[in-house]
Amino acid sequence: QVQLVESGGGLVQAGGSLRLSCAASGRTFSNYAMGWFRQAPGKEREFVAGIRRNGGTTYYSDSVKGRFTISSDNAKNTVWLQMNNLKVEDTAVYYCAARGAFRVVVTTTPSDYDYWGQGTQVTVSS
Repeated sequence: QVQLVESGGGLVQAGGSLRLSCAASGRTFSNYAMGWFRQAPGKEREFVAGIRRNGGTTYYSDSVKGRFTISSDNAKNTVWLQMNNLKVEDTAVYYCAARGAFRVVVTTTPSDYDYWGQGTQVTVSS
């Protein structure tokens, strides 16, 4: 089992920045994919960003590309999401997710991820 714990959410004005962290514990593996998803009220959970732990290849949704940056530190089993130039439409609960062992491909489908954090609220005010 892998446990994921997010932190770093909060309230910020439009144009501001936040940095989310996701700490992994339990059975962790260096070679698997991790992602950040978000879910706004009344909407489906959507892919935000992903990273392949082995090699560090990153992927972003079109809505956040150029504003958000995903990174990881394998030694610390931590993944971050740096969010800059935040917009009101970025308001959502943000979830960290991990695929199973040796599943290295980053996908945008939530059901492809085996482990999830509890989520952290990000609220962007106008």
